[in-house]
Amino acid sequence: MRPLAIPPYIRTYLDSKVYTDTELAAVKTAYSKLLKGEPDVTVSIPAYNEEATIAQTLSSLCNNVTKWSVEINVINNNSKDDTERIVQACGVNCILEATQGITPARNCGLRHAKGKYILNADADTIYPKDWIEEMIKPLAEHDNVAITYGRFSFIPVGKTGRFTYFFYEYLSDFSKWYNKHFRIEAVNVYGFNSGFRREQGLQVDGFDHPVGSNEDGYLALKLKNKGFGKLYQVTSPKAIVWTTDRRIQIDGGLVKGTVKRVKRILNIK
Repeated sequence: MRPLAIPPYIRTYLDSKVYTDTELAAVKTAYSKLLKGEPDVTVSIPAYNEEATIAQTLSSLCNNVTKWSVEINVINNNSKDDTERIVQACGVNCILEATQGITPARNCGLRHAKGKYILNADADTIYPKDWIEEMIKPLAEHDNVAITYGRFSFIPVGKTGRFTYFFYEYLSDFSKWYNKHFRIEAVNVYGFNSGFRREQGLQVDGFDHPVGSNEDGYLALKLKNKGFGKLYQVTSPKAIVWTTDRRIQIDGGLVKGTVKRVKRILNIK
């Protein structure tokens, strides 16, 4: 069952639109407990002018509950705003990638990662406290899993309410099921909610991809074709991440985005 409303735990991160120095210091303290010596897991976050949301994202990640030692790397992709200062105030690694674009930023994150496992995150997303644990578990327990990907729900930021998004997300779930069984499962993989092994990612040249494809889905396809294992969807409600609706806006809004999704399911050009 998908959540009809935003859970109270997630909403606590949305209530603070601007983080004070005291709140940023609290995130730094939480991060010091998450990174327990040498990292097992690296959470990599590309960021370009994300001052409005990056503190919320980092706070949610730093307050994850997991047995793994976790480092967080924010890849600053030439931000012109206060992104770098906020990240540094949280005690999190801030790495500059001067080549503009999501693919160079994600490849930079992969190069600088120290963890055995890589989790891809985004700077406008809130992560539940069990996200790291749930996303790493299939990779740690099964050698035949090459990459994990999860589910997400939308945070209403405009006129569209949760009730409308609730039904859209079920359509998205059906689309993913259809892709997995009848098309190409790799298109289900999104860069803000997926994980893989660092060494295997390096062996397939990271996020490099042909024109016309997406860096995250193409990485999944390369890992599978290389023989590293299958794609694994994490369906636990405890791992649902909450993201803004800017991806829908990229598709032209909710109506146009829904039409595009239906056309993809029916293979209509």
